Amino acid sequence: MASKKQKTVPAKPTEAKLASPDAETAFDSDPIVESDTTEQSGEDDGASWPSGDEDEEDGGVALAEAEAEMPADGYTGNEKSSTNSKEAHAKQKVVAQERKAAKPNADSIARSKKIWERLRRQSHVPLQERKKLIAELFEIITGRVKDFVLKHDAGRVVQTALKYGNLEQRKMIARELKGEYKSLAESRYAKFTIGKILVKGDDEIRDMVVPEFFGNVRRLIKHPEASWILDDVYRGAASGRQKAQMLREWYGAEFALFKGGKEAGETANLKEMLVANPEKRKSIMHYLFQMIDQMVQKKTTGFTMLHDAMLQYFLNVTPGSEEANDFIELLKGDEEGDLTKNLAFTQSGSRLVALAFASGSAKDRKLLLRVYKGVMETMILEINARQVLLSALDVTDDTVLTSKSIYGELIPKEPKESDYDKLLQYVLNLNARTVILYPFGANPRSLLSKDELSLLKEIHEARTQTSKKDPGIRLKELARSISPQLISLITTRAASLLQTSFGCIFIQEVLLGGEGDKSAALKAILDILDSEDEALRKALPMTHVGRMLKALVLSGRFNFDTKAIETCKPALGFADMLWAKISPEIADWATGPNVFVIVGLLESEDFAKKDELKSALKSNHKKLQKAAEQGKPLDAENGKKRKGKEEVGNKGTRLLLTKLD
Repeated sequence: MASKKQKTVPAKPTEAKLASPDAETAFDSDPIVESDTTEQSGEDDGASWPSGDEDEEDGGVALAEAEAEMPADGYTGNEKSSTNSKEAHAKQKVVAQERKAAKPNADSIARSKKIWERLRRQSHVPLQERKKLIAELFEIITGRVKDFVLKHDAGRVVQTALKYGNLEQRKMIARELKGEYKSLAESRYAKFTIGKILVKGDDEIRDMVVPEFFGNVRRLIKHPEASWILDDVYRGAASGRQKAQMLREWYGAEFALFKGGKEAGETANLKEMLVANPEKRKSIMHYLFQMIDQMVQKKTTGFTMLHDAMLQYFLNVTPGSEEANDFIELLKGDEEGDLTKNLAFTQSGSRLVALAFASGSAKDRKLLLRVYKGVMETMILEINARQVLLSALDVTDDTVLTSKSIYGELIPKEPKESDYDKLLQYVLNLNARTVILYPFGANPRSLLSKDELSLLKEIHEARTQTSKKDPGIRLKELARSISPQLISLITTRAASLLQTSFGCIFIQEVLLGGEGDKSAALKAILDILDSEDEALRKALPMTHVGRMLKALVLSGRFNFDTKAIETCKPALGFADMLWAKISPEIADWATGPNVFVIVGLLESEDFAKKDELKSALKSNHKKLQKAAEQGKPLDAENGKKRKGKEEVGNKGTRLLLTKLD
């Protein structure tokens, strides 16, 4: 029986220094740094494939030897099989150990692995012992890092040295590998060492490593191993100038020629480049689209660099043009939806999908929304993905579709007790609350960042050409679809909501902007005012509670554009309900932290008992006067009275006195 020949892959000239017959051993299922990888494509990964000898080290028996020992008739003797098996196994171990001992640096690798086995149990190694082990480890690997880094087991040793070594020791390792980082990135195991070097290094190490990828981005981003570490470098380690240079290589072969100097520091903003070189627009856009299409066809759609490149392309096409339509078709053509889902969770990708919703047709929006079925809960909690949902809500005329597709997964029509608990988590979450409150007319500036407001402006400009429904009507229809469930949430969870600022804002926006019977929810809020629960008693004097109560009393919210109160219709009638509750304690409310609630009662247009309120306040005039004129407020930091021309007393009480005159 002839032994099976193993296919070998010749090392490339640039990889000659690193490639060796034992460069990489059999796959290890537990590397120090895990990373998602695609299936092996057969491309050279910077090291030779495992040889037959290495397979024997893992416990296999050489086929030639096994054949020589087998009797001619194939019968080995069952009565002696157990003994022969043990002897053969012992012989295998001896042969494997002899082969390992005969390899270069065998003793050094063996000792370094023992040190690694000890160091990896960090909590079990005293500090002084760890220092001694690290010193010994660096004595072993110094000058031999290239021999260690390509092996799956010895590579772990180098990563451990980077983890526990000092900055100078890390720089020593980085210098030894200088000139080889491109080849290391293509290695199945050595690529993890690059990540560890950049994570543990400083700017000097970064500037030593990252430029070695310049000029090779277009090839490496398609490599089954190098693509992952290249994107990690781009996303998490490269400086702004370095990221620009790497992204520029997506625009054509000519941009890969500049690896340093003035050209490397230029912008990667495609719009600026096309303005400066309008004659190159056709070639650049064609090349960029081909690069994007190749990545999409290979199903490698999770790279941040790809998302940045796609955004640059989409920002420079004219809506409705053939280029724009082809790009939208590219997004819709991903049947499994991996591309569109991955895009939603990066900054550039979410902006791209949001603009695609705004500029697409009604059919395009329906198909894009369908992709996100089943992942709404994940998206609503993520800061980038929520922008995609807001865009869909803001531009899709079919509000039945959006309410079912988005809110249908988040807010059940008939919530159970467990559903209320989950809804409570949403409305108290910084990201999720935005998607829930947006249809109720809440002030976007209180929900979104400056960048998100800027994106919202872009979306509103784009939808003027693609959406027909009035924006106000669209939001009202969306709010109507989820109002009953959210009002019910306030009724059942009023105590929990009242204790946080997010909860109070939620109560205010839903009761002012929602539709349906709100009497039970308003009663639940009033019942809390005389609660004996200690946590609630502490929460009531808080500013956010006072602001919410005043908004409910006024039945409206302040509009920063018109500088006036916009009241809801019909009015809530909360002013009369509150007065009936607090009238016996009016003096305490008029001189306490929530005095502006009483000011709101006097300003409310639908409060029927203003005269009764004024009479009660006048009967407590002396108490109000004292509260308005008492000593200067204390500094919250040091407990001392503030200096300078600070206003004294309770400002709200002084305002009440002026309204009584």
